Amino acid sequence: MGEDPERWRTFPGERLVVAVARTVTSTVRVLDVLRPVLRDDSRVSLVFAFDPTSAFNDGVHDLLRSVGARILPWQQFARIRPDLIITASENADLAAAHHTAPVLVLPHGVGFHKVVPDSRSDRDRLAGVVPDALLRSGRARLAVSHPDQAAQLAAAHPATSGQTLLVGDPCYDALLDGRALRAGYRRALGVGDDRRLIMLSSTWRDGSVLGRDAGLPARLLAELPLDDYAVALITHPNITSAHGRYALHSLLDSARAAGLLLVPPTAGWQATLLAADLLIGDHGSVTFYGAALGTPLLLGAFSEDEAVAGTPMAELGRIAPRLVPGAPLRPQIERALATGQPTGDDTADRLRKLGENAFAAPGRALDLLRTAVYGLLRLPEPAGPPPPRRAPEPPVPQGRPEPVTATYLITSLSEEPDGPRVSVERTPAAVAAHASVERADAPEGSFRHLSCADDEQDRQWPESASVLIRRTPAECTVAADRWIEDTLARYPGCLLAAAAVSGRGCRVGLADGRTVEVSATGLMDDAAVLAAAVYACLRAGRPLDGLVALSLGNRTEDAALHLTRRTHRPGATG
Repeated sequence: MGEDPERWRTFPGERLVVAVARTVTSTVRVLDVLRPVLRDDSRVSLVFAFDPTSAFNDGVHDLLRSVGARILPWQQFARIRPDLIITASENADLAAAHHTAPVLVLPHGVGFHKVVPDSRSDRDRLAGVVPDALLRSGRARLAVSHPDQAAQLAAAHPATSGQTLLVGDPCYDALLDGRALRAGYRRALGVGDDRRLIMLSSTWRDGSVLGRDAGLPARLLAELPLDDYAVALITHPNITSAHGRYALHSLLDSARAAGLLLVPPTAGWQATLLAADLLIGDHGSVTFYGAALGTPLLLGAFSEDEAVAGTPMAELGRIAPRLVPGAPLRPQIERALATGQPTGDDTADRLRKLGENAFAAPGRALDLLRTAVYGLLRLPEPAGPPPPRRAPEPPVPQGRPEPVTATYLITSLSEEPDGPRVSVERTPAAVAAHASVERADAPEGSFRHLSCADDEQDRQWPESASVLIRRTPAECTVAADRWIEDTLARYPGCLLAAAAVSGRGCRVGLADGRTVEVSATGLMDDAAVLAAAVYACLRAGRPLDGLVALSLGNRTEDAALHLTRRTHRPGATG
């Protein structure tokens, strides 16, 4: 901008709009809507002003820079004369006497349902309501997504009467438009059709999902089979702003090692919600959006003290089913997925209907918002069609997790009419200690063992593993046998060592020199799974030859076992 901006402009503009960014949450909401609302209009100049006074301002500047926004220094903001100020933060200092421009305040969540600490005092306040001084000035316009919210505000703050604008909810509209892209969102997260995606959503403060139980992500990963489930976590930006990303990652270290998908709150929560099969949430807005979409829901936490009585959010807390703390998680998850809700009644329909009381004019939010913006700017609306509604961008997990290379496997062998069947179930070793119910051994008739890749970085696991796996396929049988012999010699407590051979299945070596060649008829080429079939037969005392049906998750394939012996190399150990 500089001291003499008129000399440097390419687009002169008739009106100046300043978007005030104060927290990551509020900045994301403004960024989502301003581009389509002001699309293709050279009459409007747009700059962002960064208000650094929030305790949760960490990340705002980086976010604005990442989208190429022009950032106005806060001290310069006091010297300019904008025609309209737009923000999704009610706490920015916008009541200065020299500013006469109208202020459009967008909600950064679902309505006005939450009580939060007041940064200007030691009391709590209703989130989304601007200070009294700005209300008294008559400049403020509060965007609402439903007429009931205007009535709620007028009852709680009479000065808001006549100062609300009904614009609907652009975020909800984007979610509605994104439903058809669910398959693509799941692919972006690396979740196939054979797995269920469990999404955890945590707002901030001690009444949130993570505030009540920071170990829940690890427990879910410890109790849900790896090949049947994926777990994703969305955290409110204030968590990272307050504690730092390093501290959050440290807190979730075991869960991340076990495959947790940590999705950045600035880009991906909407697509992840659309991809999810089940949502575990709290009194945050993401939970309400999920309920309104009809996503099966369990409340992992809910702070009645923060949810405003009489709002749809408070009603959600009253009727939504709860995750039972301390109880085994898998039965609760399976029940919720099987019935749509654990109670099996009309809860899902009641939750969906809550959306009707929160989102008016679905599908028209951007159109209504554009009308409101141009009315405040005293400009005719552009002659073109309404702004386009865009589905959410695909999610990009933070540091996409590496493959889980150390797992506990439960194997069971049963004799079926058409032959033996081996069932395999895996959970990550990194979170084994977090399970709600400690399982030192497998259920009756099954076997539990630790399987680990040879290049596992956490060295406690290969030292304890019953089965060691070569992750990189060997080029030939001789190379596979050489690796098997060396591995069994290096780890004398290991029962089996398995190496895939390119194009030739898997060789599983025993310490006594025997080798079992294993091949599957379909796509089940995971050496750890093929080795599990040999382990189950060995523990059950069954011959290591012949055909077995091998089941993993919802897949079953025939596996052929052929017993042979390795060729002993001169000078080989073991």
